[in-house]
Order: sequence, then structure tokens, then C-alpha cells
Amino acid sequence: MTKTIPDALLGLIGQGVDAIDTPALVIDLDAMDRNLQRMVDFAAKHQIQWRPHAKMHKSAELARLLMSAGAVGVCVQKTGEAEALAAGGVTDIYISNEVIAPAKLARVATLAETLAGRGGWLALAVDSATGIERLAQALQGRRAKVRVLVEIDVGQGRCGVPPGEAALALVRQVQACPQLVFGGLQAYHGQAQHLRSPAERRAAIAHAVRAVNQTCEVLQAAGIQTPLITGAGTGTLVLETASGVYGELQAGSFLFMDADYAANERDPAQPQFEHALFVKTQVMSRSAQHAVCDAGHKCHAIDSGLPTVHALHGEPALRFGNGGDEHGLLYPTQAGQTLPALGQSLWLIPGHCDPTVNLHDFMVGVRGGLAQGVVERIVTVDARGAVG
Repeated sequence: MTKTIPDALLGLIGQGVDAIDTPALVIDLDAMDRNLQRMVDFAAKHQIQWRPHAKMHKSAELARLLMSAGAVGVCVQKTGEAEALAAGGVTDIYISNEVIAPAKLARVATLAETLAGRGGWLALAVDSATGIERLAQALQGRRAKVRVLVEIDVGQGRCGVPPGEAALALVRQVQACPQLVFGGLQAYHGQAQHLRSPAERRAAIAHAVRAVNQTCEVLQAAGIQTPLITGAGTGTLVLETASGVYGELQAGSFLFMDADYAANERDPAQPQFEHALFVKTQVMSRSAQHAVCDAGHKCHAIDSGLPTVHALHGEPALRFGNGGDEHGLLYPTQAGQTLPALGQSLWLIPGHCDPTVNLHDFMVGVRGGLAQGVVERIVTVDARGAVG
């Protein structure tokens, strides 16, 4: 069920950005729409389907927006995320992760039945015989089937079986289960997303493509066709697309972007995605050497580094320093640079958008830019805290 938006937030609708209290997670809706259109255009040009990761925004409203623009469905990483989005009206969900615990698989089976009743589908990644056996057991007596994608390790070094014969054994096991449908291969290379140079990313995805081709050849020799290869992220989507091997893109961060993706050297073939997610903060203390803002680690994730300060009016950028849970430190980057005044608003670009969103219950959608814009809507983070 969608979260109830507090009256104080609803009261912001129609007001200018200055009315937004701090700290707050804010979407620049114009920038988000431009990012979405660029993805729509890219997918249409290259005739490839896309299933963006909803673990990034965790919002049923945004998931429905993406699907209305042409996405075939959504990816999530957790059963709880899938349940939250299904409760918000999303009907085509792929849990692109392994689920082993019997209690969670019972929830998976219930969700599969719910989505089937709405004309939708649930899909799940597997990389073990145990996972397949337990999924099949959970589905016994249920009026639903689950699409299963066998995950191969294409360089991530995390989940997935080795390419080739190990994958074939799992595909055969899936095909032997009446309530499981072999949906293809999960071939996602997460580490490649943030390799800084285009050359490094090309080499990583070339390795992934070789692993996929090796596996498809083994399956074909056994008389098994691979319906779909799915994977790719915002950092490498042009490479998976150009390979001619991938049929589906899972990129999700393109919608918001973050400071870590901005640190990548751009591939000229990559669509020009822009920052659309910001933490609005304000200066609460000031000294001769630094200013202090009210957005600490409880407002933005730091696993991919500290946020950067958005230079809204082209002024010299400030450097953001670690001030702890509740505070951020702001330092000048040029000699003689004036520090912001007490009460002055600033906009931070999170280092990593996904876990930053997971720290908030709501996002404030602004239309017309961060300087003079107006609050258009409040977006609920429906799957906040859905980690199981």
C-alpha cells in the first residue's frame, strides 16, 4: 500500500523551492524527464527492450511512469521490493537476485500467484540446484508459474555459476519443473559500471559477452534455445547493446544519476544523462574556515564517496567534507572564495543514488528548475527499508 503523505508535504505542492524544509530529497522533474526521453530514444533506435532497476528509486509511481514510457517491466533485488511495487500496481517484476530461504520463497510464490491473477509475471534469478528445487517446492499447489533466469558470473565475482556446462545443468533442471519457465540468462557485470575509462569498460563487457556466447553455444549444442540475455547498467548499456547479444537492459540509475557515475569518463555513444536527484540542505553554522550544513550521513549514502555540491548559479564549487550523521562540512576550493551565509540553501548530488533514496520516505518533485521551480508532486519511496 502506498504510504500516506503528511499534510506538511502535501502543502508544499504549488509552492516555490524555497518552501522546502531541509534536509530533503528532491527530484528535478525536468531533468528526470529528459533522462527518460533519452533512454526511450536510445532503446527505440537500437530496437532493444529495457527493464530498469526499481531498486534505485523504490517507487511504484516512478516504476509505472517508466513502463508507460516503454519499459517492459522492472527489476528489483529483494522480495520486499517486489511486494511493495506490486502493491503499487506494477505487474511485471523480475527479482534479479537469488532467493534461497523457504520463508521468502513462500512469499515469492504468493506474489507470483497475485501477479498472474492480474495478467502479469514474476521472474527470479537462480544459480544453484538447491534454489531451483526450493522454488519448485514453494510453487506446488499454486496457480502460477515463475520465469527463471539462470545467472552466470560474467566478471562480477558475486553470484552466478561459471559460464558453460554449469549453466546447462541448471537450465535442464528448470525445464524439468512444470511450474518453472526458462526465461534466459542473467548476465550482469556490476563492477564494470564504474570503471572510469571507456577502454576499461569495453574490455570488461567484451569478457562478459564471451562468457554469454560460450554459454549459449553449450545450450544450443544441447538443443536448448536461449530466449533472452538480460543485464547491463547505466555505465555500460551502450556496450551490451552494441554486442548484439543482449536483448534487455537493466539500467536504472540513468533516471537520477549520481556523483559516482559523473566521475566516469563518458563514452561518446552514451546518452547524455544529467543529475536529477539532489539533497536540499542549508547552512546552520559558519566559521572563518568552513560552513556547516544540516545534511549528514543520515540523508545521503557514502558507500561511493561523499556528495558533491551543485554549483547552481555557476559560482565556484564548494568541497563537501565528512561532518558525521547530522552535519556536512563545506570548504572553499579557491583562495578568497566566500563561504555561504547562515540559512543559505545548497544542493548536494549524492555519491550513490540507490542507498540514498532508501534513507527517505518521500521525494519532493520540482518543476521549473532548482532555482525558481515549483513543487509539483510528492513521490513516495514505497520500498524504503525493503531489504528482505
